[in-house]
Amino acid sequence: MSLNDALSIAMSGLRANQAAMSLVSSNVANAETPGYVKKTINQVTTNSGAYGSNVSVVGVNRELDQYIQAQLRTETSGAGYASLKSNFLQQLQGMYGNPGSVGTLEAAFSSLTTAVQALSTSADSQSARIGVVNAAAVLSQQLNSMTQGIQSLRGAAENGISDSVKTANGLMKQIATINNQLAANPNGGTSTDSPTAALLDQRDQYVTQLSELMDIRVTTNGANQITVFTGSGVQLVGQEAATLSFNAQGTVTPNTTWDPTTSKSTLGSVVVSFANGGSIDLTASGAIKSGKIAAYTELRDKTLVEAQDQLDQFAASLSSALSDKTTAATVTSPTAGTQAATIDVSGMKSGNVMHLTYTDASNVQHQVSLVRVDDPNVLPLSNSLTTDPNDEVYGIDFSSSPASIVAQINTALNGKLTVSGASLSALTVQNNPTLTTLTAASVTTTALPGSLTSGSPQLSLFTDNGSAYTGALSTSGSQMTGLAGRLAVNTGLIADPSKLVLYGPTTAAGDTTRADFITAQLTTAKFQYTPSEGVGSATKPFSGTLLSYMQQFTSAQGAQATAAQQLASGQDVVLSTLQEKMSSTSGVNIDEEMAHLLSLQNAYSANARVMSTVNELYKTLMQAF
Repeated sequence: MSLNDALSIAMSGLRANQAAMSLVSSNVANAETPGYVKKTINQVTTNSGAYGSNVSVVGVNRELDQYIQAQLRTETSGAGYASLKSNFLQQLQGMYGNPGSVGTLEAAFSSLTTAVQALSTSADSQSARIGVVNAAAVLSQQLNSMTQGIQSLRGAAENGISDSVKTANGLMKQIATINNQLAANPNGGTSTDSPTAALLDQRDQYVTQLSELMDIRVTTNGANQITVFTGSGVQLVGQEAATLSFNAQGTVTPNTTWDPTTSKSTLGSVVVSFANGGSIDLTASGAIKSGKIAAYTELRDKTLVEAQDQLDQFAASLSSALSDKTTAATVTSPTAGTQAATIDVSGMKSGNVMHLTYTDASNVQHQVSLVRVDDPNVLPLSNSLTTDPNDEVYGIDFSSSPASIVAQINTALNGKLTVSGASLSALTVQNNPTLTTLTAASVTTTALPGSLTSGSPQLSLFTDNGSAYTGALSTSGSQMTGLAGRLAVNTGLIADPSKLVLYGPTTAAGDTTRADFITAQLTTAKFQYTPSEGVGSATKPFSGTLLSYMQQFTSAQGAQATAAQQLASGQDVVLSTLQEKMSSTSGVNIDEEMAHLLSLQNAYSANARVMSTVNELYKTLMQAF
C-alpha cells in the first residue's frame, strides 16, 4: 500500500467519523423531541488502489420499524375514539347522578310520588296540594335541565367535528407539501446535512396526528412519498391534498337531526372534495369509522339522541299516564254470527287512538290501532309507532269530513271489519261473519289542560309548554321529540292546587279519588315503552312502571359509561405499550449514544494517528533526499 493510499483511507475514515459524531450529537439533542426518529450513518466501502478500502457516506438511515408505526397509527385512532366517547359519556352520567343521590331524576320522581301519597291521606290539606304541585315542578325542571345538558353535549360534538375537519385539512396540506419536497431528493443524497430525514420525521408526525382524528391507511412509493387513504379506501393525500368541508349548523336541539338526504338533514356532514373534481359525503357513506371524528359523529347522531329519546319517552309516558282515558265499547251480538260495538271518537285529539281487536277464521288474534292524524302529509304511518309487535297501525286523516274518515277506516280494515255511521260520536264497528270475530273496541282520549273539573280523575298534570300532550304527529316530527325539555306543570293547577282533588263540580274537599288515581298511575300502573329508545326489543318491548323504566334506562346509561371508560383505559394501555416499543426501536437511548460516541472518538483518534504517521514518513523521505 502506498502512503497516498494510506492517507486517503485515513481521511475518508475521519470524514465518516465526523459525520457519525454529528448524528450522535443530533440524536442526543433531540432525545426528548416528539416524533424524532434515531438517525445513523449509511456508509459503504469503496476501492482505493490495490490494497485497502476507503469508506464513503451515502446518506442517513432512520431507525424506524414500519410495522410498529402502522400499528401505532391504528391504535392512535382507536384511542382517540375511545377516549373522547368515554369523556362525553362520563359527562352524561353526571347528569343522571348516582342512584339515591339528591338532585337526580329518580330523587325528583320519588319526591312526587311521596307528595301524592301524602295527598291521598290528607286530601283536604292545602299544604299537601301545594306539595304535589311543587314536586311536579321539580320533576319537570329536572327533565328540562337534563335535556339542555344532552343538547349541549350534542352541540359540543357538532363543534368538535368542525374543529377536527379544520385541523385535518391543515395536516393533509403539510403532508402533501413534504411529499413534493421529497421529489427532488427522496433518499437523502450523500450529505448528512440533507433535510430529507427531518422531513420524514415531520411528515410522520403529521400522519400520526391525522390518525387521531380518523382511521387512515398509508402506502409509500419508491420516492419515499406517501398516499393517505381513509380506512375504507377514500384517498385523502397524494401529490395533492383533498379538502374536507363541514357545513356546521347553529344551535342543536332535539329536533335537529342528521339525515343522509341533504335536504332533510339539519346537522352537518363531512364531505371530501378532490382537486380534480368530485366529492364524497364521508358521513353518509360511513367512511370514517374510528378516531375523534367518528366518535363525535356517533355521539351526536346516535348515543346522545338515544339518551334524549329515553327522557322524552319517560316524559310522554308520565304525562299520558295521568291524562289519557281509555273508554271501552260494549261488544254485542245483534244477530247470529255478528258482533258489533258503538264507539265515540269525537273526543279524539291528534295522536289519540281507536283500538280494535278481532280473531280471524284460524282463531288468531289481531289488533288494529287507528291513529288520528291532522296532517295528511305524514301518512302512511309505520308500525314502529306501536310498542306491541302484534299491532297494526293506520293513520286516519281527521281533517276531512266524517264520511271520508269512515271511508279511510274501512280501507284500512280491508273488509275484516266494517265501520259505519254519520256521526263521529256514534260509529258502529261490525265484524265480517265469514272472516272475523270482533272481541274488543275502545278509544283513548286525552284530558285537556283546561278541563280539570270534567268529572273524571284523569287530568293534565303536565303539559307541553301549556298544551296537551297527545302524541301528535306532523311533518315536523313527533310531539314526543324534545318533550322532556318542554314539560311543564299545568298552570291551572299552579293557580288553584285544589283541582288536584276537586275533579267535578260536586266533589267533596276530602275526596281521594283523583289523588288515589295519580298514586296508582305513578307507582303501580304498567306501560309498554317503544323499543327504538334502546330499552327492550321489537319482539319483546319493555313493560313496567314509570319508576322501573326510569331505572332501566339510567342503569343502562351507567353501564354504557362504565364500558366506555374501560375500553378507553384498555386502549390507553395498548397505545402506551406500542409507544414504548416504538421508542425502544426508533427512539434515542442516551446510554447507547454515549457508548457509540466513545467508539467513534477512538476510531477518530486511530485515523488521526494514521495520518500523523504518514506525515512523519513523508518528512523522513523528504529529509532522505
